[in-house]
Amino acid sequence: MRYIAAGASVLDSSPSLLFHCRISRRKLGAVGRRLVMTSVNLRSQLRESDGCDGGFISVDEWRRWGPVSPLPAAVKQIVDDLKVLECKLDSPIEFGGNGGKLQGPFGAYEDKKHRATYQALDDPEKKFRFFSARQIACRLLGSRGYLCPKCWLAMEDCMCSYVKPCGLWKQIRFWLYMHPRDFLRQNNTGKLLWQIFGVQSATLCLFGIAEDEEIMWNEFKRAGKNQVRCLYPNQNSEITFSVKDTFGSSASENPGSSMTDEEKTLHFILLDGTWNNSAAMLKRLKDHAKSVWGDENLPCISLAAGASAMHKLRPQPSWDRTCTAAAAIGLLSELSLLPQLSSYELDKQADAVEEALVILLDSLTGRRLRMGRSITRKGRNTISIC
Repeated sequence: MRYIAAGASVLDSSPSLLFHCRISRRKLGAVGRRLVMTSVNLRSQLRESDGCDGGFISVDEWRRWGPVSPLPAAVKQIVDDLKVLECKLDSPIEFGGNGGKLQGPFGAYEDKKHRATYQALDDPEKKFRFFSARQIACRLLGSRGYLCPKCWLAMEDCMCSYVKPCGLWKQIRFWLYMHPRDFLRQNNTGKLLWQIFGVQSATLCLFGIAEDEEIMWNEFKRAGKNQVRCLYPNQNSEITFSVKDTFGSSASENPGSSMTDEEKTLHFILLDGTWNNSAAMLKRLKDHAKSVWGDENLPCISLAAGASAMHKLRPQPSWDRTCTAAAAIGLLSELSLLPQLSSYELDKQADAVEEALVILLDSLTGRRLRMGRSITRKGRNTISIC
């Protein structure tokens, strides 16, 4: 999601601004040309290795897309129902149009069917989970043979061979709390974090998927509330602070002192979805925090202002909001300036994400140019956030 800048209390030498300056000087053409393979061969290879029986989703395939959870029961059920319906109607599942929605006779029939199922659910929580599971199930089926499971780009634009893995300092763990509508989006940037740091250091948690949320909250319970922070620009809240206010030596109650304790890990939640969806995502986090700790005041952190390279392809509501990967870069950069954390090479870890973000932008730009589309986007009021 996008993060609003903190006030004047943040570190004077703003690493987020430095990031913008550095990245704007990079030449995208310096990145090597993508290896182009025919989609026919790529799709054939994927079918041979996807481990799926008759087109159904396996646990191995599920985890290749990024999640660490078991295959969610609700997602599996919807995929199974779609495949059974495909056989029953003798009409292929087709995706296309704006948003990759179900198309054709199958799409029309399934749309009526799933709406009836949704309306029959009397519990709002069940309706919400059904919505999330269906979004994810359709995206999984629609992306097979088209997107690379690791980088979520079209096969011919795969950037995996150009991304350099890097170890994240073991006292930090990122949680990508992702809205279902951002799952498998090609221009999503949160995916870069687990590509670089690995799924145990940057873990995907899908909004509304019980299995994912259970894994995340079990880790939070073990760590304790004082070790959990959410990156969210809720500047009107009394519990939103800058990195310096939160972890600096002058903090009255400094949870950052435990960051050098090898027995403890600080968990950072990154909301990965549209700006409009982020409010609902934060509310769900607060509701769960209240049920676990008896207090919905989940501490939030705001970062210094800095524009992301992704502004070029995905306009923001304002220039002080940035993409998920750039938020992680800003956080690591600001933490690296704290004296007690200066020896953990957090700045180098931030640079690794920055490099990957440039590669992603280059891949997306190259695709737009090949398709004869503009590489700049006009701003608009309601937009999707990477």
